[in-house]
Amino acid sequence: MKTIIFLALLFAMPVLVSAQGKISVNNLKELRKKEDSLKIYADSMINAGSAGKRFLNDSIFVRSFIRALKVPYSFEYGFDSISSVSRLYAPDSSFKIFTWQLKKDEYFYYQKGAIQMRTKDGSLKLYPLFDASMFTRKPLDSIRNRNAWIGAIYYKVIQKTWQNKNYYTLIGFDGYTVSSNRKWMDVLTFDDKTGEPVFGGPFFLVQPDSAKTARVQYRFNIEYKKEASTTFNYNPEMDMVIFDHLISESDEPNRPETYVPDGDFEGFRWKDGKWVHVPKVFTDVPDQFKKVDPFLGNAPVEDAIRDKDGNIDEKKLEERSRKNEEKGKEKEKVKPKKTGGG
Repeated sequence: MKTIIFLALLFAMPVLVSAQGKISVNNLKELRKKEDSLKIYADSMINAGSAGKRFLNDSIFVRSFIRALKVPYSFEYGFDSISSVSRLYAPDSSFKIFTWQLKKDEYFYYQKGAIQMRTKDGSLKLYPLFDASMFTRKPLDSIRNRNAWIGAIYYKVIQKTWQNKNYYTLIGFDGYTVSSNRKWMDVLTFDDKTGEPVFGGPFFLVQPDSAKTARVQYRFNIEYKKEASTTFNYNPEMDMVIFDHLISESDEPNRPETYVPDGDFEGFRWKDGKWVHVPKVFTDVPDQFKKVDPFLGNAPVEDAIRDKDGNIDEKKLEERSRKNEEKGKEKEKVKPKKTGGG
């Protein structure tokens, strides 16, 4: 339930390209008609009461969606009313990526997606993505093709260049287990010869809390308690990806489902073709950060779990845990509206 609410808010964000340009009037009418049907199936594949109905509606949605994308110049069409599917354009509009999730039960979510490339003649060039997360125990140490994708529902694309090559960093959400969520940061490139999408690579130089030296990772994620609210996004003014520093609220570092923000922030800065880890973004906290920062949002510094010397305040940690529990209960009270297939 909490995941559905999160996605509804996430996908309400505007898309960057509108239905203008080369789409003919007749094709625009056809796309709008197809979109009306698609949003019914899309809603049902998320909200239908049984797994069987959700899987059936997902299958119908995929087939219908591909037919819609075959309409000439569909790349320029936003599909804005399909709120359960994330639709993101690359900053240079070279591609558009669709991602969504299919819920089997409370314990398992299957991520799905596709990359639509911009073409000069408006024809469809589509790369379906197949989630292989459940088949790997080491998702952080491999380069992957579209048939072995580490699935996530993306909400941000960041474009960087290095040695005349484009690198597209994707930030996304995964309702991982019944007790924890994940947020992922992955780098997408395209093979110079085949044009196929490639996910991951030695692009992350990460220094964990307990390590003295940094290590290379092929992608990066955080995992945290289901009810916790976390920041993980790109700040264009700082030109950094910023995310919450997490600690175990029960002093069990081997249990990610107990992790919550402690008020500090980590980050990544792009340098020489790599995302270099910044273990502590704000070394000295100026007065303006003692209020809720518009970008960081949910973690005012005055409510930080650590004091100025870096020590954990157990009372504040307990209070933060209690608030997270209450927030989770409040979200459970909100029922999503169901239409079709429910």
